[in-house]
Amino acid sequence: MGNGLKTALPEKTMRERWRVYGKKANFNKIAETFHISPVTARIIRNRDVEGEEAIRRYLYGTVDDLLDPLLMKDMGLAADLIWQAVKNGEKIAISSDFDVDGIFSGMILWEGILRIGGAADIFTPDRVREGYGLNDRIVREAYNRGFDVILTCDNGIAAVEPVQLAKELGMTVIVTDHHEVPYTEENGQRAYRLPPADAVVDHKREDCPYPFKKLCGAGVAYKLIQVLYDRCAVGREELYRLLEYAAMATVADVMDLEGENRIIVREGLRRLGNTENLGLQALMGANGLDPKRLTAYHIGFVIGPCFNAAGRLETVKMAIDLLRSSTMEEAHRRAAELKQLNDSRKDLTQKGVEQAIQVIENAPWKRDKVLLVRIRGCHESLVGIIAGRIREKYYRPVFVFTDAAEGIKGSGRSIEGYHMFDGLMQCEDLLERFGGHAMAAGLSLKEENLEILRKRLNDRCTLTEEQLTPLVQIDVPMPLSYISEGLIEEFQLLEPFGKGNTKPLFAQQHFHIAKGSIIGKHKNVMKFQVIGEDQAAMDALYFGDPADLCGYIEAEYGKEQLDRMMDGRRNDVDLAFTYYPSVNEFRGIRSLQIIIQNYCRIPR
Repeated sequence: MGNGLKTALPEKTMRERWRVYGKKANFNKIAETFHISPVTARIIRNRDVEGEEAIRRYLYGTVDDLLDPLLMKDMGLAADLIWQAVKNGEKIAISSDFDVDGIFSGMILWEGILRIGGAADIFTPDRVREGYGLNDRIVREAYNRGFDVILTCDNGIAAVEPVQLAKELGMTVIVTDHHEVPYTEENGQRAYRLPPADAVVDHKREDCPYPFKKLCGAGVAYKLIQVLYDRCAVGREELYRLLEYAAMATVADVMDLEGENRIIVREGLRRLGNTENLGLQALMGANGLDPKRLTAYHIGFVIGPCFNAAGRLETVKMAIDLLRSSTMEEAHRRAAELKQLNDSRKDLTQKGVEQAIQVIENAPWKRDKVLLVRIRGCHESLVGIIAGRIREKYYRPVFVFTDAAEGIKGSGRSIEGYHMFDGLMQCEDLLERFGGHAMAAGLSLKEENLEILRKRLNDRCTLTEEQLTPLVQIDVPMPLSYISEGLIEEFQLLEPFGKGNTKPLFAQQHFHIAKGSIIGKHKNVMKFQVIGEDQAAMDALYFGDPADLCGYIEAEYGKEQLDRMMDGRRNDVDLAFTYYPSVNEFRGIRSLQIIIQNYCRIPR
């Protein structure tokens, strides 16, 4: 199992740059110490996990390895204020948000405060009329309803004016957030602006010593409830029940699955298999999911979007009501409504994506490094999803805008190497409102400022052409003969997979294609019988676009060779694949196969 692929692969194909990780370590020693294969040891090193203790936590970390919440700036103060409010019989208004992280961080705080005897309710902004985060309407409504404390989650770090209003009304304000702290910059020096709250808990604070900076809003909320439960002598098992909420938010908010996040998601997934929440049970059932076989993929692409659909197209109250369901009948009804709403969102999203592509392809700025796309008639709650799809297609930072009640609103999704929030900070004078982090942002602005924003963002963008070409990182060049069921089972130690801990990727330069066919109910899967360089044969599946792949083969080898390949006749088709191995089980028979991720031709 050599590393010849590293030098043989072209630095850039038509679509991607392929590279083999070159990180060094004593893989045999790691394998021996942890009773794993050298291949698995190499993958762990490729994820920047070094040292025996770090590897142990990566492979076998438990809730006991989570950090002390009191390391977070203002965490103890926030817990003191909440506990004092509970003892005084004061009502706590939880100011949440309308995405998955907002929903579940709100639920963590709500359930936690009720458990210690407090009175609380959840307030969320109207996505269309108000936009993200705490606002004056929420503050005044909470005050008029007799709430004494405002506790934010997944928002608040930029809510200077609403926090000031709450303080003027005599309310206690506690901010918990995970977003970047706004700042002004002069002569290269940044001055950070915190809201005037009684406590501000955000590990992104410059003065916060908390070592792990990648928790989502629900992760921060969980830490706060941990401190409160400890002070009230609530058993740890009750605390750990909340990990399923934190796991949902961590995956859906696309946080890096490393460090604490990895433990939160792994433990949360395990607990979701036996969740007591009737709403989650019903939603998994409505989507045909087996709770015992749930993965991060199912959260990110099946369950999470259902919760997001509520915040995007209707009121987020639908999602919260589902999670608060007290009977299974009620839960099933609400889960069905949420799934139907998500199905509707999918159709609207696809139309928006098609519209955005049409705008880009006919625009003079099609080659811009940062794409700003305005589409008409799109529900503004969908622009973030559409931006993500456009980013995938064109591989560059993308902002998608649509008309709003006042001006235009947009949402952005970025690529590695471009810090979206910092980019917007340099254009703060053009924006009415904005917030976000490195990889995503939301903003609103006046219509006349759109073209000025486009020019300024692109003039100041430092992305190179290399950075604008997707990089495919290959873990190990691995021949088919090395694959075994035992190795595939061992890879389960590396889960959960997602951002920051991608599924392992293997490759070989030359696969001869003995036969090809297009299969599936919708004819959207390509199946090959391949022969590797070591003469091992195996089935290979490709879940991308079969037409694109066949078109590529025809362009490289000609129609005659494509036809011969599809007929299973002798042919010259020889391709490089990146892949992931899996086990196929059909009618009780198990067989090894590979799932193709990328392809290109490498001349012999």
